[in-house]
Amino acid sequence: MTELKVNRQYKDRVFRMIFNSREKLLELYNAMNGTDYENVEELEIVTLENAVYLAMKNDLAYVFHDELFLYEQQSSKNKNMPLRCLFYVSDSYSRMVRNENLYGSRQIQIPAPTFVVFYNGDKEQPEQYELKLSDAFAHKTENPQLELKCMVYNINYGKNQELMSRCKILKEYSIFVDYVRFYYKTNNYTDLESSTHQAIDRCIEENILKDFLIKNRAEVVKVTQLDYTFERQLELEREEAISEGRAEGLAEGRAEGHAKGHAEGVQQTLTNIIEQMYTNNFTIEQISIATNQSIETIKEFLLNTH
Repeated sequence: MTELKVNRQYKDRVFRMIFNSREKLLELYNAMNGTDYENVEELEIVTLENAVYLAMKNDLAYVFHDELFLYEQQSSKNKNMPLRCLFYVSDSYSRMVRNENLYGSRQIQIPAPTFVVFYNGDKEQPEQYELKLSDAFAHKTENPQLELKCMVYNINYGKNQELMSRCKILKEYSIFVDYVRFYYKTNNYTDLESSTHQAIDRCIEENILKDFLIKNRAEVVKVTQLDYTFERQLELEREEAISEGRAEGLAEGRAEGHAKGHAEGVQQTLTNIIEQMYTNNFTIEQISIATNQSIETIKEFLLNTH
């Protein structure tokens, strides 16, 4: 069987599609900082299109008034976000100073970073909490010489209502996600495509993300299917691992046996994702985008298993 290397990457997420403009980012910035800036020309989008270490995009990044803001949207709880953000900010700074003399006597000025994670998974989480890079250090120290803090905001519908009241587009996005989940549940979790269309129709009727959804309906449906397929399959794998006593195969561990179990668990997860997508009539191109595997690899895998 073809060995598959796991690394999710696909063209975009609905969150990124919505906020990937200076106008929308400035609206979100004002909402989060209690400001009322209007000049979008002062905001520069610097989102990484292909972060080197992870071979994937970071969701949104921009510079505004000499500050660097990195935003990530997550539909699952991820304690590794500070480490991921460390790679993102390091890559961002490298690009910003590539024409500067790092060995010169003049101190190079860089924008101060702010890291934010927007969580909208279906697991109950606090409205706001902080993640720290130092929590991952194997050797704990009272004053770590390297620290990075991420603020996590729960943006599920009904959460962080003060923030939502200040950012209309963020509130509407949370409603759209809530509607997709509602119709998907109503349809017994069997027809995500129809559920997404139902959610889009309702949003358009209620003037929620109306212009965006009318213009981008097909892409939103495709992206939502890819996102749900991957996230839900991972969740099912975690639950199955626990019920079968294989949790160590997917849990974090230092020992070599745990590392091997983790690799095997992830490999099996990817195999199941490809099988599920193929069974549900996703094209080879769509499977390739969702799993970050080459089209040739997907074809070879399917040829060997069907």
